[in-house]
Amino acid sequence: MHCLITGASGFIGNALVEKLRDDGDVTLTTVTRSNDRIFPEGIVHLPVAITPETDWSEALKSVDVVVHLAARAHVLKDDSADPLAVFRSENTASALNLAEQAAKAGVKRLVFISSIGVNGMQSIRPFRHDDPPAPTEPYAISKHESEIALKAVAGRTRMELVIIRPPLVYGPNAPGNFARLVNLVLKRLPLPLGSVRNRRTLVALANLVDLIALCMRHPAAAGEVFLAGDAEDLSTPDLIRAIADGLGIKPALYPFPVSILRGALAIAGKQDLFDRLCGSLQVDISHARDVLGWSPAITPREGLRLAVTPILK
Repeated sequence: MHCLITGASGFIGNALVEKLRDDGDVTLTTVTRSNDRIFPEGIVHLPVAITPETDWSEALKSVDVVVHLAARAHVLKDDSADPLAVFRSENTASALNLAEQAAKAGVKRLVFISSIGVNGMQSIRPFRHDDPPAPTEPYAISKHESEIALKAVAGRTRMELVIIRPPLVYGPNAPGNFARLVNLVLKRLPLPLGSVRNRRTLVALANLVDLIALCMRHPAAAGEVFLAGDAEDLSTPDLIRAIADGLGIKPALYPFPVSILRGALAIAGKQDLFDRLCGSLQVDISHARDVLGWSPAITPREGLRLAVTPILK
């Protein structure tokens, strides 16, 4: 099987390349925006600027499966005049361009890494794969619109489409919100989150990569949407304690009225931060189990220990 992996030098892409290389029966072509990343011998690497106008003809030669990971992710301080328009260009239009050319090139399957944000940012009950989409942020909206566009391509061609929606992904050298939380725990800054009683589904990098690799091959994955996640949900205090335990320190976690915390962050214009720290976002991963026979191999506590190991070296 010859695979094309976009975003191969990213946090998820790098781990996926390593797993597929170790599996031994896959040939790989990787795509990143630059040529800075050095890939192992035997892997063809193409520096490609991924835009709505990219010519994919060279990269798609003899490719059986495409895994599309490359995307513009969350931007903490987005100063663009129209953030949604930028996300639509860099994510939706670029994904559609790749899919159109992949279908014409005879690619058998495209695995698209979307986002649990397509379901929503908070859950009353665990999100399911067949829930009506309810994206609210520009990034999630662009991912939802990408899904719609790619389904249209798959519907009028012979190319199979598989969609995976992961929640927050953690692992060694994880970027974004997880890295910021680890840094806060490591600095032993007082965290007034001890009274939070939420439940959140995360996904260990190794678990997500395992699911992606399975979706590349499994016949029953074609046309499906899978929600990724670990087998156990954590509260924010549980997450902080597990990170601290992996670091070998005691967390500076203190009880504090959640209602006052909500009000203070709202006044500061940081309602989104409150939602991420104190809200619940649970994911039902049973569809992947029922259709693919997949189950997460790594527990959250084991995954979190592995995630902070590089910091201790």
